[in-house]
Amino acid sequence: MHVLFLAPEVWPFKRVGGLAEVAYDLPRALAALGHTVGVVTPKPRLRPELEQNLERLDVVLEVPVSWKRHMAEVYRHRDPSGVEVYLIGHEHLFDREGLYGNAYGDYEDNAERFIFYARSCLELARAMGWRVDVFHANDWTTGLVPVYLRTLYAADPLLKASASLMTVHNLGNQGQFWHYDMPLTGLGWEYFTPEALEFYGQINFLKGGLVFADMISTVSHTYSQEILTPELGHGMEGVLRARRDRLTAVVNGIDYQLWDPEHDNRLAANYSCRDMAPKARCRQALMELYGLNDDGGRPLVAVVGRLEDRKGLDLITAAMERFFEMGLNLVVMGYGEDHYHVALNELAQRYPGRLGVTIGFDIDLAHRIMAGVDMLLVPSRYEPCGIHQMQALRYGAVPVVRNTGGLADTVVDHQLEGEGTGFKFGPFTVEAMLEALSRAKEAYAQPEQWHGLMQRGMAQDFSWQAAAPRYVQIYQKAQEMVGQRQRA
Repeated sequence: MHVLFLAPEVWPFKRVGGLAEVAYDLPRALAALGHTVGVVTPKPRLRPELEQNLERLDVVLEVPVSWKRHMAEVYRHRDPSGVEVYLIGHEHLFDREGLYGNAYGDYEDNAERFIFYARSCLELARAMGWRVDVFHANDWTTGLVPVYLRTLYAADPLLKASASLMTVHNLGNQGQFWHYDMPLTGLGWEYFTPEALEFYGQINFLKGGLVFADMISTVSHTYSQEILTPELGHGMEGVLRARRDRLTAVVNGIDYQLWDPEHDNRLAANYSCRDMAPKARCRQALMELYGLNDDGGRPLVAVVGRLEDRKGLDLITAAMERFFEMGLNLVVMGYGEDHYHVALNELAQRYPGRLGVTIGFDIDLAHRIMAGVDMLLVPSRYEPCGIHQMQALRYGAVPVVRNTGGLADTVVDHQLEGEGTGFKFGPFTVEAMLEALSRAKEAYAQPEQWHGLMQRGMAQDFSWQAAAPRYVQIYQKAQEMVGQRQRA
């Protein structure tokens, strides 16, 4: 099967969130199953060492955007796995500080930028002469690809048999733009309707993908049910319920070769579920890095990821003093909303030796944190899947999470001795979060019980090798849908 995987961020070229890891790991897992997989992404501003690994192809794309035709260069990176990453070069649209925006907010021309990107994915397939079996679109930036396949490119000899899968990683981001941007899409005004792209007077790119895709997936089973409700449907619950027969879910995975404490050369010491004693050296190294003291053997808790309301940072900052009263130490690494950057840095100055903060994301440090901490705290308002709790389990850090989305699907609550892999709480409140942390601390005080929690977590299998075959089944179902439509 020939799959073209479409994502605006792909590790190591650009990372804003977990989608970058998915766009790196899943194609490689599919290639290992024998499929031909290409990844198409915009070419961002790159570090010199990444730029050197690109091959510029003798291909120039002419991408229509309204009355203009953008000329795009094509670069290729060949991964040792067999996956080829194609980067669409357009200096004016994508050689920028940020992918979606900068410190002042989203870029004003994001509609034009991602209309160009969506059409460039299809124009690349045509220019290369590919008969793509499935276009795998991811989130709003690629939402117009399923629309184009069913409209402007429906009669194209190369693409008319291509199927599409629309994967929703976060329904909260939908790509909404004013209706005067409609001509940029190249589509007629007949598609600016509630049955197609129109959403409360605006164009909605993600809605287009949900309406026109042959199959829809999301990244955890619980989230696939949550998005059918007004609480977490973000206005799309009606669209999704109408297409419920096309909606499915696959829990994200992580790369178990990259995330392997037994062979990870970033760590102060290597360990496994068979011999966890060296993990203590990783813990000590992390404490020293952040200048934390360990009087009384306090549990060390990490918060890793986006620093924003959705991730529960309001709960964390409000409860900081109570964390320390409970006898916890804390390490925070991430990037997000400026007011959380300021608040966390001020708290770190107020509580030296108890709180360590890194503003930004460093993949090497993420490995050392997972290896060094006792617990990972993830109190998200909603969480489509989440990858950090799976990384924590792999490294023997016990997750304390809110019972929502992928957190609900990947963490088993430790209610009784000998059961579970972590601790969950329901209400989105400080008190519920602290109660779960209190239960975790009680278990931590019983070494035998805690050792069992760590071992069970490390024995879980959330690898992409487990998830990739399920995507192949969805691709086959999407192809069946195309066949049915063409026979009708």
